[in-house]
Amino acid sequence: MFDRIEQEGVAAYVPERLAATPGVLVAFSERTGGTSVPPYASLDLAGHVGDEPSAVDANRQRLLELLSLGQMADRLTTAEQVHGSRIVEVTRAEAGSGARVSCGPGPVPAADALWTREQGVPLLLLFADCVPVVLVRPSIPAVAVVHAGWKGAAAGIVGATARTLQTLGGEDDCRAFVGPHIGPCCYEVGPDVVSHFGNAFVTITAASSHLDLGAVVAEDLKRSGVPKERQWHLGICTAHSTDRFYSYRAEGLTGRHGALAVIL
Repeated sequence: MFDRIEQEGVAAYVPERLAATPGVLVAFSERTGGTSVPPYASLDLAGHVGDEPSAVDANRQRLLELLSLGQMADRLTTAEQVHGSRIVEVTRAEAGSGARVSCGPGPVPAADALWTREQGVPLLLLFADCVPVVLVRPSIPAVAVVHAGWKGAAAGIVGATARTLQTLGGEDDCRAFVGPHIGPCCYEVGPDVVSHFGNAFVTITAASSHLDLGAVVAEDLKRSGVPKERQWHLGICTAHSTDRFYSYRAEGLTGRHGALAVIL
């Protein structure tokens, strides 16, 4: 379902199904091969966690070079993620928002989903346990990147973004690619979180309650017109794989890996 690519220690997963979708690139980065030092080691892509801005900028450039997107660095677009449900279209006017941490314009304010029809504008959102979802409409073309923590998932941000792309018309071809995130094995939650989800998504024992956030996202996509046969899940638990991905639940203070999408 996914191919892992690596160059000089920098690695990312690319959905192999996109081989049939010329002109669109999707990637989920790993944490290796960067310049950041602990606790952010080493390919930290986040400008809001306390890492050195110059290191983050260098790491983003390394990821873009791995994906042969180095020439698009000035148009890289990020968001101020707030665990909300705001969805923002990125036009040429917003392109490059948050591209660099050390200088330039800031990220798109208060948004947890970005989408675009613009060619050559890479969208990047950041993760350390929350669910990264990339949506692709090949026939438009259009792409979206969604950040779904439990609050965003409860608010239906993934399905809402899928429906936004579907309003663009054309054939019924929306695809979803779900990257690494914390699994139900490690995602213990309290009653305040449990109350937002049905029994189908929470395993409750006498000792603890565990939420399957990936299943919540998959069901939201299905209800929003993206059937399971057009969903591809990487299936890696970040809390179990801190050698390759960041996990706030497992590590506390740490960096962020990324989900990226671009129309070439």
